[in-house]
Amino acid sequence: MVNCQMQPMRLMNGQLVPAQADQPEGREGTIAYRILEQHNTSGDMKNLKIRFDGMLSHDITYVNIIQTARMGDMQEFCMPYVLTNCHNSLCAVGGTINEDDHAFGLSACIKYGGNFVPAHLAVIHQYAREMMAGCGKMLLGSDSHTRYGMLGTLGIGEGGPELVKQLLHRTYDISYPDVVAVYLTGKPERYVGPQDVALALIKAVFAKGLVKNKILEFIGPGVDELSVDFRGGIDVMTTETTCLSSVWRTDKKVRRYLQIHGRGDDYRELEPYNGALYDGAITIELDKIRPMIALPFHPSNVFTIDEFTANAGDILNELGLTSDDIRSKITSEGVRAEQGIIAGCSGGTFENLTTVAAMLVGTDLTYGHFQMSAYPASQPQLMHLLRNGSVEKLLASGTILRTAICGPCFGAGDVPQNGGLSLRHTTRNFPNREGSKPGEGQNAYVALMDARSIAATALRDGILTGADKVEIPENIDYSYEFDNGTYNKRIYHGYGHPQPEHQLKYGPNISDWPKFYPMSENMVLEVAASIYDPVTTTDELIPSGDTSSYRSNPERLAGFALSRKVPSYVPKAKEVRQAEASLRASVLDGTAMNEKAEAMLEASGLPNCDIELGTLVFALKPGDGSAREQAASCQRVLGGRANIAREYATKRYRSNLINWGIIPFILPDAEASGIRQGDLLVLTGVRTAVQSGADAIDAELISGGEKRKIRLEMPLTADERRILAAGCLINYYKES
Repeated sequence: MVNCQMQPMRLMNGQLVPAQADQPEGREGTIAYRILEQHNTSGDMKNLKIRFDGMLSHDITYVNIIQTARMGDMQEFCMPYVLTNCHNSLCAVGGTINEDDHAFGLSACIKYGGNFVPAHLAVIHQYAREMMAGCGKMLLGSDSHTRYGMLGTLGIGEGGPELVKQLLHRTYDISYPDVVAVYLTGKPERYVGPQDVALALIKAVFAKGLVKNKILEFIGPGVDELSVDFRGGIDVMTTETTCLSSVWRTDKKVRRYLQIHGRGDDYRELEPYNGALYDGAITIELDKIRPMIALPFHPSNVFTIDEFTANAGDILNELGLTSDDIRSKITSEGVRAEQGIIAGCSGGTFENLTTVAAMLVGTDLTYGHFQMSAYPASQPQLMHLLRNGSVEKLLASGTILRTAICGPCFGAGDVPQNGGLSLRHTTRNFPNREGSKPGEGQNAYVALMDARSIAATALRDGILTGADKVEIPENIDYSYEFDNGTYNKRIYHGYGHPQPEHQLKYGPNISDWPKFYPMSENMVLEVAASIYDPVTTTDELIPSGDTSSYRSNPERLAGFALSRKVPSYVPKAKEVRQAEASLRASVLDGTAMNEKAEAMLEASGLPNCDIELGTLVFALKPGDGSAREQAASCQRVLGGRANIAREYATKRYRSNLINWGIIPFILPDAEASGIRQGDLLVLTGVRTAVQSGADAIDAELISGGEKRKIRLEMPLTADERRILAAGCLINYYKES
């Protein structure tokens, strides 16, 4: 079904063959190489400095991005920058917070020359597909699922500071990434959807990190067998493989898609050259894919639905899902779920919903056990779903039709009941992401499935069923015409027409970043959180859902950092932050330090000279999941100055740490380190070490009154060292 060969492979006459070690030429033959070359400003393809063609942000990121760029003296948006409002719309915690952020976004687009997409009009990535992505382009988004490879676009999702760099005429700096071919063969069965293919791919590569920070290039004859919608459903899920980006060869179907959307000029044929060299290959036999399910709490916990239903108890035990809540779903009839959701950039697409509507004709879900909701990804798609009769079919079945919003994907809409099992064609099923709050005794479970199998389950009133077990109507009409009338009436198009005199509109919740100080020569850091889980997601570092309402208020948002994973983190961090403030006041005017500051200094044995107090987070592999910069910035607001990890799950999380002035230390033997909350890390000469190019530093760990040496690795580029020494990206730009 999925076969991985992580060795150099060469495309010869349409087939992948092992490459000879003594013939390294051919990297320039990949699609990815040519796109990167066209956007690289360094003149050195080993060390890339990328300028993008455009950017996108949604409403839980754009306020802080714009506020940060303003501190760097931004005068206007120097490239097309689209602000969408598909996240912070249904998660209100009271008051005017959400709409105040939207008013700020519109005022920023008027002032700086941006494009503003009002709430409920389109989810961010569907809008990009319809209006921005094109063959050979590169787009940068402040959302991890920035993937438009099926249209020949390299989309990269990063934290906000990387977008700030582009707004300030800087570049996105990376070493040239490995490129892995994803070779598609065969044709999927009618009961197989894009999520099934995507989950099979994720299962094959995630655990071993086979494609981490690499580009996936989709080629092979199987591409021709997939519609653009189908390709997009696979493409957006490549984020869950931890790859950097993805791109597909283009064909007449892509040409037609762009023509339908009024952008035929954005088409270019993109094909790898004969002899193109890849750093590995993944072969997916599309005809062998079966309906799949990703069980809680990760998209890589993948099984065929048949395999899971036949061995549900054993598999749940294998995954550590042993609570009475989840085990109660196993009944004599099968595994029972309470909820089915088809939504967002992965699930709520035209072909998915047209197929589901056809499957549910004549079905009556009224007062049944299973609640079904569908979220079309954009108003233009909803318009055609109305015209082809799909909306009527969905509503007649008892399916609840929602608006174009990403709510269920991050816990701000259709939150499952306590102990409930929700089947979702969305992107992720991390702990707490669906909106539950385990710290308050509220637990829910999400499994990822394709829309077709969710519809099949609805047909059996919530008994888990693969789409291969039901009849799917033949000859479903997938013809589509794009009607952008709603876009023309509601979207503000300001790119290229800034109005500098226009005033930004601030609400009472919108606040500036606090002052961040440059790195001191010495640091004493208290371990405020110690996490030995195999992987720590950004949802655990800063929860999504209702907390998203505070994204424009750094201090209030920071109060939620690690709140559902390590509830004691925030009070401990605030205590140390106050100690640091006391230390600075003592140096400035000679006032007495508080007890915490005195205790930390005394334990360290360091003199009160060019020293700062702060906190650190220890985790084995942090940063999987969302690109949200707040996973790092909240730590910084609370006085965080370092992370220690065996490795970082994603490049974007590590980049976020650096951009916010947090040192991303690596400790290879982290599992055996015994680092615990409350331990102290003493770093002597850390500023000198960072600035001098040292790739490691010897530190002293104080645990239980005992001291021992640990060696922390810090592989950093010259630019990263300058940012860290300055204290954060904001300070760095002020200095430069």
